[in-house]
Amino acid sequence: MRHRFSSSLSRVGAIGLTLAAAIVLAACSKQSPVEEPVRAVKVLTVGASPLQSTREFAGEVRARTESRLGFRVAGKIVQRQVDLGQHVNVGDVLAQLDAQDYQLTADAARAQAAAARTNRDLAAADLQRYRELRAQNFISDAELDRREAQLKAAQAQLDQAEAQLTTQGNQARYAKLVADAAGVVTAIEAEPGQVVAAGAPVLRIAQDGPRDVVFSVPEGQVALMINGMPVQLRIWATGEMLPGRVREVAASADPVTRTFLVKASIEASDSARKLPPLGATVAVLPSTPVQAKNANTNATTMQAIKLPSSALRQDGQVTAVWVLDTATMTVRSQPVQVSTADGNEAVIASGLQPGQLVVATGVHVLSPGQKVTIYQPKSAQAAE
Repeated sequence: MRHRFSSSLSRVGAIGLTLAAAIVLAACSKQSPVEEPVRAVKVLTVGASPLQSTREFAGEVRARTESRLGFRVAGKIVQRQVDLGQHVNVGDVLAQLDAQDYQLTADAARAQAAAARTNRDLAAADLQRYRELRAQNFISDAELDRREAQLKAAQAQLDQAEAQLTTQGNQARYAKLVADAAGVVTAIEAEPGQVVAAGAPVLRIAQDGPRDVVFSVPEGQVALMINGMPVQLRIWATGEMLPGRVREVAASADPVTRTFLVKASIEASDSARKLPPLGATVAVLPSTPVQAKNANTNATTMQAIKLPSSALRQDGQVTAVWVLDTATMTVRSQPVQVSTADGNEAVIASGLQPGQLVVATGVHVLSPGQKVTIYQPKSAQAAE
């Protein structure tokens, strides 16, 4: 029994020695690190180049004056004589209300005026007779004064009735909506059969004459818009360029879009030039306030460092690029600040210097300090 127990202890001890030896050997042996692959990258040399485009805003052509017309009296619309997009002249009837009630009221006022006129004529005839009687001393001065007062009262009643007749006649005429200026119908806000209140908009008329280009500007660029500054207007359909000038800048931002509304007048110096149609899309090109003068030409250009969007990456909360160190052929992360966009390229405000090499593509598979090689096209390798 004792012999069997001692043999079990020997077996357990042997197993423990084997495990201890394995642990010691594992601790002493160092695993070789996995080397990162050397990647071929496309690089570009940082340099200042002129901006190919300027700030551009999309605008819409609108009339300088646009009126929302409505009836001056309430009623039911029975007829609309114009359609959307139709040109109207001064005095054209645009729509009409059911004027039967107003006509009846005008007839009643006309009858009251006729009755008042009859009473006035009767009072005038009585006064003439009483004057003759007073000349013969048949009546007193007090009686004559009463007849004169009756004539004045009858005349006042006649004046009141005629004024009421004029008012009711105007009400009947207001049942017709008449164009007070020539222009184009740009909106219809009420249809026949609809009962409208006095002053409710029925039609919208864009009056003939000067036209504006209306566009929205972000809050960060509204300070660049100054009243009176010149702008270039490019008609989207034809590409024709027209001169313009900023006429009005909104004092407050739109509560929904948080943009400021700007109006630029179209300055067509040539009277024979046809203005763009209402609603046409126009690109507004304002002048750039910060420009550098080219010494060789009279043209104004603006120099900036530009990178393709594929060279940019997000490093935490900042935008960064990979800069190649040609001495060690490794890459390092360089934070940059992007000011704006120029076409499909980003304009770099700070963080880079001309002459540096920046990785242009494949920036998301690199790591700091990684060794790289400069990509060579197959055609270049074959030529070598």
